[in-house]
Amino acid sequence: MTYAAEERYDLDTTAALASHYRSAIELLGEDPLREGLLKTPERVAKAMQYLMHGYELDAVKILQSARFREDVREMVVVKDIELYSLCEHHLVPFYGRAHIAYLPNGWITGLSKVARVVDAFSRRLQVQERLTQQIVDAMDEALQPVGVAVVIEAKHLCMMMRGVQKQNSVTTTSAFSGAFAEGPTRSEFLRLIGSSLS
Repeated sequence: MTYAAEERYDLDTTAALASHYRSAIELLGEDPLREGLLKTPERVAKAMQYLMHGYELDAVKILQSARFREDVREMVVVKDIELYSLCEHHLVPFYGRAHIAYLPNGWITGLSKVARVVDAFSRRLQVQERLTQQIVDAMDEALQPVGVAVVIEAKHLCMMMRGVQKQNSVTTTSAFSGAFAEGPTRSEFLRLIGSSLS
């Protein structure tokens, strides 16, 4: 038996979105009936549903689905989690890395669930500042840890492809709760995400 990935899309949503994208292509001066563009509206409709599937995900439930009792008190750090999102102001991508840490208070969660929380919030129309805080809030609610820390570093194509057109800028946002609001714990986290094990 071989593994096969399956993508499912709502037919009505796909048809409605495709109609709008077909109109947009025409309004922008292209011929939506040209061979290379015939299937583009449907492709974009499906792509947008995938890129926005975070609205269907509950980050707290994701974390609690693999929550385990464990007497661990030391910091858990998951760093360099890839993220891809769409800026809600221009519908242009931003992408980068998230670094997440928490201090357990009797509960830990599966490491993959931490990464899935990033997807749950990034696969929506977003701003980086809100995304950062949403991850902290979900971790706090699901695990009641001693504290949570999140740092996101991202490049925004809305700054690179249009407007100011600054190609090398990186935006860094951070949010902290609990013990990470204090100097020593925060400093340890920042040191750990800046270090390499190689």
